[in-house]
Amino acid sequence: MKNEYLQDLMLRLAARNPAQPEFLQAVHEVLESLEPVMEARPEFIREGVMDCLVEPERSIRFRVPWVDDTGRVQVNRGFRVQFNSAIGPYKGGLRFHPSVNESIIKFLGFEQIFKNSLTGLPIGGGKGGSDFDPKGKSDAEVMRFCQSFMSELFKHIGPDTDVPAGDIGVGGREIGYLFGQYKRLCNEFCGVLTGKGLSYGGSLARKEATGYGLCYFTDNMLRANDRSFDGAKVVISGSGNVAIYACEKAAQLGAKVVAMSDSTGYVYDPAGIDLDLVKRLKEVERRRIRDYAAQRPGAQYHEGCRDIWSIPCDIALPCATQNEISEESAKLLASNGCFAVAEGANMPSTPEAIAVYRAAGMLFAPAKAANAGGVATSALEMSQNSMRYSWSFEEVDNRLRHIMTDLYHNAAGAAEAYGMPGDLAAGANIAGFLKVGDAMLAYGVV
Repeated sequence: MKNEYLQDLMLRLAARNPAQPEFLQAVHEVLESLEPVMEARPEFIREGVMDCLVEPERSIRFRVPWVDDTGRVQVNRGFRVQFNSAIGPYKGGLRFHPSVNESIIKFLGFEQIFKNSLTGLPIGGGKGGSDFDPKGKSDAEVMRFCQSFMSELFKHIGPDTDVPAGDIGVGGREIGYLFGQYKRLCNEFCGVLTGKGLSYGGSLARKEATGYGLCYFTDNMLRANDRSFDGAKVVISGSGNVAIYACEKAAQLGAKVVAMSDSTGYVYDPAGIDLDLVKRLKEVERRRIRDYAAQRPGAQYHEGCRDIWSIPCDIALPCATQNEISEESAKLLASNGCFAVAEGANMPSTPEAIAVYRAAGMLFAPAKAANAGGVATSALEMSQNSMRYSWSFEEVDNRLRHIMTDLYHNAAGAAEAYGMPGDLAAGANIAGFLKVGDAMLAYGVV
């Protein structure tokens, strides 16, 4: 980073947040790509926009006491970071996972600002969650935790203020319990959460949206570079909603997906992943990916997740978690002939891995652009809730495809306009920032 102001801002931010490496990593990546914007538009510095941008408007931390099935009281931490509402109400998921801490929530919330802006829809950036782990818990335990969590969170959210959604560890079951408690406490039925069940205000295609959107964005990137999914060999990490529906759409576009994973290990299926089997194991039976190999002749199961990137492929779709592709893994992908990486998870590639992609001339679709389909469809769910109306699967999917196509062209266009043609990471940051930055300038110091 060469801009003195941005260097100083980064140093001050690091001094104020010394134990938040994920947050600092995310901010550094954005500020670095915004240097040419600061040169062209110095008013963003002069008017304090950048100083305000890197500080959340509100950061909420609370305890979540709940009673397990043995009658013992357990206590977890809850978080909600309302980062920026310049272009609309805060919007971003809730993550229930033991790794959740303030740094991770702030990193996710900061990224959400630009991701939401890129969709072209009027939604600001926020994120939340808890270090609660729903794995291994009974439905009754998950319900009691969700009710306790919402008993504090409800004070800070609303359909025109902050609209949470699901994320890792928060699926349809958890959203149902959270919405039920909000409805009970506030005595109102409104679009305060997205990812809801279809029987109580959810949107068709929401479950598929992030994975489908990832492939729509990637398809645009590939075609702009005379490549395509057709006939390509694809490796996908993860086996949650994003990975499952990225697998489905990639196959529809002509690719063969040969590997998927979960937190315990990965499966390699040279004949191509049997998606119906994965859906049954993960969506119905809530089982581990190792059970896939036991039921699929020719498939191999391997303990540990990171070696999934040693499998030769043409396209890699990391859809599991942050920083899952290291420099070493990226070098393996490059040496095995991978020509494109598109991020379905949030920040799954380390900075060192991204440097390898660039040095190798690989196509790279960054998370804040490539995985924006989920939040875009959440915003479409908000619109349907406001109208007390629902659209067909085909209509939502068509809107999603258009949003992701426009998003690609906006990111590519911004990169071109600021002298970095083909750099979609920089282009996404710039395009996402400009809309938010201009709104913040319009408001004055707030």
